[in-house]
Amino acid sequence: MEAVNLKKKQCKIVVAVDESAESMYALSWCLSNLISQATINTLVLLYVKPPPPVYSSLDVAGYIFSGDMIRALEAYGNDLVNSVMGRAEDICGKFSSNIKVDRIVGSGDARDVICNIVDKIKADTLVMGSHGYGFFKRAILGSVSDHCAKHVKCPVVIVKHPEKI
Repeated sequence: MEAVNLKKKQCKIVVAVDESAESMYALSWCLSNLISQATINTLVLLYVKPPPPVYSSLDVAGYIFSGDMIRALEAYGNDLVNSVMGRAEDICGKFSSNIKVDRIVGSGDARDVICNIVDKIKADTLVMGSHGYGFFKRAILGSVSDHCAKHVKCPVVIVKHPEKI
């Protein structure tokens, strides 16, 4: 008689989160539609901070940046990370408790950081919200989700917020 393999498959899903309602909706959608009881789920909440600005003692406009001002800006950035991650973890708490939630915070260009981290941790799926930019805005700003869909090695799910459809 052949032994039955009862070991559950491990599944690592990365959800890119930011301050937007679209990313929080994508997280909720992921929890409702991609998490399976038949797998051991690891959900990675990935937040990318913009790269830290480089200040000289005198900026371009001629204002003097003190150490206190720079520390205040850094503290604001950290508060923003904690706020976004807290909102995301609250959403996770409303769903299944068999999900392991990890937090990763990167810094730099979101397109490059997301692609690098997703490939580095060997994610099974990347989930992202769509901000629903039109053609011109997307052409000027670029689309993080389009870039990631073309460059990561795993499947990418881009979730549109129902109000943006």
